[in-house]
Amino acid sequence: MYSNYLKRFFDFILSCIGLLLLSPIIISISCILFFVNKGKPFFLQPRPGKDGITFKIIKFKTMKDAKSQKEEDLHSLSRVTKVGTFIRKYSLDEILQLINVFKGEMALVGPRPLLMEYLALYNLEQQKRHHVRPGITGWAQVKGRNAISWPQKFEYDIWYVENLRFLLDIKILFLTLKKVFVKEGVNTNENLTMEVWKGN
Repeated sequence: MYSNYLKRFFDFILSCIGLLLLSPIIISISCILFFVNKGKPFFLQPRPGKDGITFKIIKFKTMKDAKSQKEEDLHSLSRVTKVGTFIRKYSLDEILQLINVFKGEMALVGPRPLLMEYLALYNLEQQKRHHVRPGITGWAQVKGRNAISWPQKFEYDIWYVENLRFLLDIKILFLTLKKVFVKEGVNTNENLTMEVWKGN
C-alpha cells in the first residue's frame, strides 16, 4: 500500500512544499551561478530511473566544464568552483531534484540514480535497485555516502528496496538532515567525488 500509492502521494506533496519554501534560495543560487558559470546555472544529465527508464537529473552546476574526457579529469574536484564548494558543503546542489520528485521521476528516498553506463555492469541482484524510483537520499547515503565501497553501497540499496516502509523513509530523512549539518561522508579523498565503478 505505502510503496505503491502513499509513497508517491507524500513525495508529490512534500516536493511541492519544499519547492515553495526553498524558492528564494533556488532563485538566489540560480542568479549567482548564472554569472559564475557564464549563463549555465544548471547541470542536467541522463540517469536511469525506475525500471531503468531514462530521465534527466537536475542539479546546480558546481563544477567547471571538463577540458577532456579523461576519467581523472571528469571526476576531479579541482573543477569545483569556489561558489560550488559552498553549495556542495551544505548539499544545496541537490535541492533542484525536488523538481524530479515533483515530476514523478524520483522519490525523496530511494537508491541514488547512478550513471547510465553502469546499467550494463549490474548483476541480477544489483538490478533490484531499479525496482523503485531513485531518491534524493537513501539508506546508503545515511550509512556513509561516498565514504563506503561500491559493494557495500549496493548492499544497502538492495536492503532498502526489500524493506521499504514508511517509518524507514522517515528515519532516512531525519538522518539525512543530520548528515547535512555535520557534513559526513561527502568525499572519499581530496581529488575524487566518488571512485568510478568498474563492475563486479
